[in-house]
Amino acid sequence: MADTVLYDYWRSSAAYRVRIAMNLLGVDYRSVAVDLVAGEQRGADNLARNPQGLVPTLEIDGASLTQSLAILEYLNETRSAGWLPRDAGERAVVRAMAYAVVVDLHPVCNLRVARHAVSFGATMDGWMQHFIALGLEGLDGLLRRHAEGQFCFGNSVTLADICLVPQVYNAHRWGVDLSPVPRVAAIAEALGRLPAFVAAHPDRAKSEG
Repeated sequence: MADTVLYDYWRSSAAYRVRIAMNLLGVDYRSVAVDLVAGEQRGADNLARNPQGLVPTLEIDGASLTQSLAILEYLNETRSAGWLPRDAGERAVVRAMAYAVVVDLHPVCNLRVARHAVSFGATMDGWMQHFIALGLEGLDGLLRRHAEGQFCFGNSVTLADICLVPQVYNAHRWGVDLSPVPRVAAIAEALGRLPAFVAAHPDRAKSEG
């Protein structure tokens, strides 16, 4: 049994990022499901490990880590993953791409935020489609500035790629047209062929959960 434990939900974008990262590194871990739809994230057990009442939580190296982006940075630093360029300016570019998803887009489309919007008269589909399309449009612009490689920044997987794929999954889920964001779509397609990304896909996570 793996000593590393990921408290996960198969459809969570944040947990999806961490699954991709763990697969890229070849880290063996045990997945424990926290059902967000059933509200298990607000249960006493999950709040004890993650006071924000969210997923994921990663127990690794004797530490209990929360917030997917912080987890990715930790794994990058402790496993020499190479997900950030050596040059400070290039690191800022990759981080900006990642933050465009994790800081700007994802929080607005978080399930608890969208449900609250619906309580004020929005529709779930309309809310998700509007903000995902808007966020991906901005991200596509950032990516087109650095279109030299097949991925977000060159031909090596970076922090930005790990963040992009789960958001594109959400775009497909909510019926968002990706034709206005061809760079996003092309990168997601290329990444989707990599074994680490295939193995982290929500359909796979659900079937194994």
